[in-house]
Amino acid sequence: MKEIKGKIVDIIQKRIYNGSITIEGNRIVKIEEKSENFTHYIIPGFVDSHVHIESSMLNPTEFSRLAIQHGTIGTVSDPHEIANVAGKAGVEYMINDASHSPVKMHFNAPSCVPATGFETSGATLDSKDIETLLKHDKIVALGEMMNYPGVIYDDNEVIAKIDAALKAGKPIDGHAPELTGDSLSKYINTGISTDHECASLDEALEKLNQGMIIQIREGSAAKNFEQLHSLLSTHPEQCMLCTDDSHPDDLMRGHINRIAARAIEKGHDIFNVLRATSMNAIKHYKLDIGLLQVGDTADFVVVDDLRDFHVQSCTINGELVYDNNRILFPNSDTEPINVFKLEKHILGKSLEIQSNNQVFKIIKAFDGSLLTDYFEHKLPNRNGIVYTDPLMGINKIVVLNRYKTDSTPSLGFIQGFDISKGAIASTVAHDSHNIIAIGADDESLTKVINRLIDSKGGLALFDGEEMYHLPLPVAGLMSNENFELVGNAYEAISNKTSKIGCSLKAPFMTMAFMALLVIPKLKIGDQGLFDVESFSLTTLEV
Repeated sequence: MKEIKGKIVDIIQKRIYNGSITIEGNRIVKIEEKSENFTHYIIPGFVDSHVHIESSMLNPTEFSRLAIQHGTIGTVSDPHEIANVAGKAGVEYMINDASHSPVKMHFNAPSCVPATGFETSGATLDSKDIETLLKHDKIVALGEMMNYPGVIYDDNEVIAKIDAALKAGKPIDGHAPELTGDSLSKYINTGISTDHECASLDEALEKLNQGMIIQIREGSAAKNFEQLHSLLSTHPEQCMLCTDDSHPDDLMRGHINRIAARAIEKGHDIFNVLRATSMNAIKHYKLDIGLLQVGDTADFVVVDDLRDFHVQSCTINGELVYDNNRILFPNSDTEPINVFKLEKHILGKSLEIQSNNQVFKIIKAFDGSLLTDYFEHKLPNRNGIVYTDPLMGINKIVVLNRYKTDSTPSLGFIQGFDISKGAIASTVAHDSHNIIAIGADDESLTKVINRLIDSKGGLALFDGEEMYHLPLPVAGLMSNENFELVGNAYEAISNKTSKIGCSLKAPFMTMAFMALLVIPKLKIGDQGLFDVESFSLTTLEV
């Protein structure tokens, strides 16, 4: 038997008291109050209720080695990033690699692979695949249903996937940005129970009033905490915290603990905050994670205080897995998986936009948001070739299919990145993860794209003189390296974007979402410019 003492935070009974916890095997067998006065606190471990581990650029085990330092002992991960690259084999890779970690990583069956029929992914998961995946004990839900038009208009495959989850008795995660009225009601009435895409309080309240659970998201690119944190006090039983997508440099600074600390700073009740960081997700997804009750698995975190949540130690299944800055489990040695068929380099001439038109649709990107807008603008035209407008901060954006040996670039224009020289590129391009690039000129764009063709995946930046590259050999999304190496390398290449004029806080993350065709308003995929509101391909020319 083991015994641990401290100020026990019981979020079910809403009590904080000095006590001891007795552990036998992997379970709590006794909890007693003590007369001693302790200065440290024992709290339920943090759970990220919706996360794409791939966005950390770390394999699941290495992700957990970093997250454990911030008190995260469980996750609900949707592996649809790697599924879009490698299908069921990608999902199996994630589950297999996660099995090497004591952190309780649970997974969703990705519902939208590909996200739409207007882009090219490396794989497809149909309703039969979903039915098979939902039988796995590590699959706890159907992943975010991004194809909300498919739900609203009764697409047979979409409904079959929803029915498979209902039959399996597993919840269905939602993804319904700006969906309102009768369409929202129909979406919810199919059984979809969560949403992490609310960008305003009014949007969240409409969904809450129809029984949805709102996941308050604060990630690297999408940040909704400021708009939604009041729900922690008004709707404490219907809130969870999540990061959705968190890049490695951000993850090195904190995880769910950092969002919890901000909530406390805003004046929210400690029990409401900790409920949103643990119990609500544990109950909703039926996770095998304890809540500091007799009979529960012994899963908890010891913190200095209930303000900053600085972590002293983490215990999972009765075993100490993190203690005073020591991570007590190794990284995995799982063999990388990838699908990257593009071999032929592109030429600068293939990036030329030839047109007799003068007015074009321009994607407008925003810092800290996945949403875009668009406007119409007259661009310079010389001898039938259309050029960017540096004075207006308009760059060229390129998406190139990586799943064929020879591909034709999809071209467009974008404002918001303000790249004055050089270019950036990435194979992290939600959700199909083709090559995406934004730059000031065709020569620079050609260089960064060809660098990624050579490496079969990663991030690249060309500053006009030098090339910088972060390889991501696991599906073009993740590295197998140590989190410090990856985090530092990512921070370094991200910081260099300011040298080429970009002022976005998370430029690579923001760029990655410019190819996500299910978030309004104007995006670009490998098949062309996409109008999300009409849910159809559109022309670049006006």
